[in-house]
Amino acid sequence: MGKKKIVNQTKEEAIKEAGVVESAVEKAKSKTVSKRIENGRVYVNASYNNTVITVTNEKGGVIAWASAGSLGFNGPKKATPFAASKIVAALSEKLKKSGPVNIDIYIKGIGTGRDSTIRSFVNQGFNILSINDVTPIPHNGPRPKKVRRV
Repeated sequence: MGKKKIVNQTKEEAIKEAGVVESAVEKAKSKTVSKRIENGRVYVNASYNNTVITVTNEKGGVIAWASAGSLGFNGPKKATPFAASKIVAALSEKLKKSGPVNIDIYIKGIGTGRDSTIRSFVNQGFNILSINDVTPIPHNGPRPKKVRRV
């Protein structure tokens, strides 16, 4: 183990560094504050294992997203209606300043978080313009079993 080097900083260098840090913080604030979006789309992917919600603008650019796993739920708790309502609460906090007020909801999957997400969006004060179910449905079903040969 060697000797530790101690760097002494003068007052002028500290003031200069503080100014650089403050300007970087101001730039970051100006980037995060965007113009107000009135209309948006919400994509809900509710599977047996997880619920993922993505909020986009009308062109499809992602504004915010959250999942049950990202909020700290693990195992079978991720696919519960309670987890879905917590996801919506977290997204509404992110979208308070710039997010959309009028939303179109696109639901995909057959998980238990489908209904509670819609109810939670209504309770958070969003205006729901339409609800579309985009769950993929097979046109011809799965391939039949082979004929048994005896």
